[in-house]
Amino acid sequence: MLGGYRRLPTEPNSHGEDEEVPSHSSEVDDDTVSVVVLEEEAHVGVKKVEAALQVYGRYSRWVLFASLALASFVYSLDASTTSAYLTFATSSFGEHSLIGAITVVQSLIVAVGKPVIAKIADVSSRGTAYVTVLCFYVLGYSVIASAPSVGAIAGGIVLYAIGNTGLQLLTQIVIADITTLTWRGLVVSLAAAPFIINGFIGPNISSAIIENLGWRWGYGMFVIVMPLVLAPLITTLLWGERKAKKLALVDSLLSSARSRARSLSRYSQASQRSEIGFRLSYTILKQRLRRIAEQLDLVGLVLLGVAVSLILLPLTMSVRGSLKSGPIITMLVVGVALLGIFAYWDIRVAKVPVIAPRFVRNRSVILAAFIGFFDFMSFYLTFTYLYSFVLVVKPWSLINATYFIQIQSVGLTFSGIIAGISMRYLHRYKYVLIIGLIVRFVGVTLMIHSRGADSSDVELVATQILQGLGGGLAAISSQVGAQASVTHADVAIITALVLLLTEIGAATGNACAGAIWSNTMPGNLDKYLPWLTEEQRAELYGSITSVTSLPRGDPVREGVIQAYDDTMKVMVIAAIVVSVLPMLLALGMPNWYLGDKQNAVDATDLDGRKSVETESGGSEVGNANGGGMPRTADPVA
Repeated sequence: MLGGYRRLPTEPNSHGEDEEVPSHSSEVDDDTVSVVVLEEEAHVGVKKVEAALQVYGRYSRWVLFASLALASFVYSLDASTTSAYLTFATSSFGEHSLIGAITVVQSLIVAVGKPVIAKIADVSSRGTAYVTVLCFYVLGYSVIASAPSVGAIAGGIVLYAIGNTGLQLLTQIVIADITTLTWRGLVVSLAAAPFIINGFIGPNISSAIIENLGWRWGYGMFVIVMPLVLAPLITTLLWGERKAKKLALVDSLLSSARSRARSLSRYSQASQRSEIGFRLSYTILKQRLRRIAEQLDLVGLVLLGVAVSLILLPLTMSVRGSLKSGPIITMLVVGVALLGIFAYWDIRVAKVPVIAPRFVRNRSVILAAFIGFFDFMSFYLTFTYLYSFVLVVKPWSLINATYFIQIQSVGLTFSGIIAGISMRYLHRYKYVLIIGLIVRFVGVTLMIHSRGADSSDVELVATQILQGLGGGLAAISSQVGAQASVTHADVAIITALVLLLTEIGAATGNACAGAIWSNTMPGNLDKYLPWLTEEQRAELYGSITSVTSLPRGDPVREGVIQAYDDTMKVMVIAAIVVSVLPMLLALGMPNWYLGDKQNAVDATDLDGRKSVETESGGSEVGNANGGGMPRTADPVA
């Protein structure tokens, strides 16, 4: 047992031969057999990837990498432009204050959707999963572009969020499939490199679209662009899977696993014939649906999603004093209770739980997940209303404000590449992680002084650069650290789980920012604009365009600036406190050796074969260290 990770039923001995793990019982019940079969079927997608890697030649591999690069470019163009449209979309319906609630819903869907998509990719294939999430992406943006109300925008964002999170997650999973630990951090960071370009191109595009075409076209253009761009990537993946299937490579990888499952128990051929003879078609369908539900743990995912939603949505949608109201308290209590039910379900009932016990015992996975949670919570506490803040407080043009909001993305990308290069030569990640979190903390702390209307523009920009640089170092290194601690079969799901908690952190940050905004901003407007009527203050609260249309120096706009300043101060203080926690958690991360293997725990090559690597660069098949575990894979605390 290493970090809570359970070894496979067979292990290579010191001679490289398969050796059965001793069993404590000669009899294995049907439930155990069912669980084993479910586990094997839940990893068919992984076997398809390993088989496809055996048929890819030099040119098909380059096509795969080029397709990933092209897809990553469009992902970054999407993120660099559409983030500016939501402010104007909500303001067009007089509902600017709902940004917090909408982003919370989006974050929740992004979070809960990740394990589902990861399991779909494992159960079916990477190519099939890409097609599925692309459909959600296109449908979501179509709904937003034609939305007649802010409610329709929220509904479209839910669909889009499923597709968008799926596309980004699958890119991370495919990169983990086709790269070794030595190069993974660099390749992941290079996949985000287009942000450096689009960080400057995006604001020009979004500003031009807002001023000339309107925000609807900003969303609608990706309905056409994204399917065209993803076609080469999806085609390459499906071609590799199909060719591997024709060569029976997938069946050969699955045959040994299935034979182990069958050997656990003896089945009665007579009973099987009877079952086949009398089973009705609807019963077969029901069993298949039940098995899919068990593999995806749909009950667990629904419980988790509803629980987190009931806890976070009341916070961001509340107004002054409403947190003490009966409905809000009821939602919070039910949400907490459902979290407890989810924990019981996953621990005691679920056959293939969302959060398997071995992941809970894995220090790398748990700490990486909570580092992401608190880091994103801190980030979104200050970022949710930052664009609105600079549009009101600073005398910047629309394009300059959009440039500003992209600074962190550019910084994240640039420092992510530095992190990848560092891990390539250090073969360790923990040093990069700790340094990144410290730099990010400094950037957040400096915002307490730079948030005012009279603060230096350079100072405000510097805070975003520091947060971006630190965030890039931390994000890449923590993800590689978590992936290094599990076998290939679990890479997709633990990547999803780490990002699940990270996105819940984002939702929490959005919810807290929304709660701070809705509970302090109206009072600050009353404080600094007492001569206005309640209706006038409500208009300023609900639409940013009603504020930016006023010139600097106007008493109303200056009063709004002071109100924004006071509200942002509360958000920044909360973000500073939260950003301390990731630094403390990072100290407990194991410092895995990043070698030329798929992971650091079972010495598996990218195509599923096992050989043991040494730090000096040599390799051997199996070793006396047990279970094919490379001696150099042990983490340095």
